[in-house]
Amino acid sequence: MAKMTKKAKALAAIDREKFYTIEEALGVLRQFKSKFDETVEVAMNLGVDPRHADQMVRGMVSLPAGTGKEARVAVFARGENAEKALAAGADKVGAEDLMEDMLAGNLDYDRVIATPDMMGLVGRLGKVLGPKGLMPNPKLGTVTPNVAQAVKDAKAGQVEFRVEKQGIIHSGIGKLSFPDEAIKANFKALTDAVVKAKPSGAKGKYVRKVSLSSSMGPGLKVDLAEVEGA
Repeated sequence: MAKMTKKAKALAAIDREKFYTIEEALGVLRQFKSKFDETVEVAMNLGVDPRHADQMVRGMVSLPAGTGKEARVAVFARGENAEKALAAGADKVGAEDLMEDMLAGNLDYDRVIATPDMMGLVGRLGKVLGPKGLMPNPKLGTVTPNVAQAVKDAKAGQVEFRVEKQGIIHSGIGKLSFPDEAIKANFKALTDAVVKAKPSGAKGKYVRKVSLSSSMGPGLKVDLAEVEGA
């Protein structure tokens, strides 16, 4: 009989029915860590049907401990606003030239920001940016005259959450190398923001299931007592 690997043993020992605290889940996930610093991910199953406009869940949240990844940010702006965006750390700033660059397929960005006067131009990129969830949106603060602050927020660990067709929100909340307290702070920030964003059309139980996983590790059910307002 083949000898079980350390990972196989750890996997076999997981209680699939157990609801874990954040610390317990992280302890298990760290048994599966690989050679690279994996992302810790949260999946929230919500009692919504996003096909209905009044059940859509979407927003921005700043993770207090950051994401562990440097966000790449593009900004549509001219003149003084363009200079402010560059000074704030934007990776690419432009107007028609940036539009042409994106139409050519250069879309390696985590966030696209625009000043309000640039939306006529940015609107031409709807079919390119829309499917990637990169279209600037005033409700999310990515269409704003204060591009410098928007760039700083993106670089500091602000992430967007958006419910998928199946009523699930997926979001990274840091790296497996982060201390427990940092992951817990980020988990609380995200789940609080999702609970606060409960749409008017949501009926019945809103937060139905929460799980924690890592890039190469299993998904573990989280005790809903860890989520305030669930």
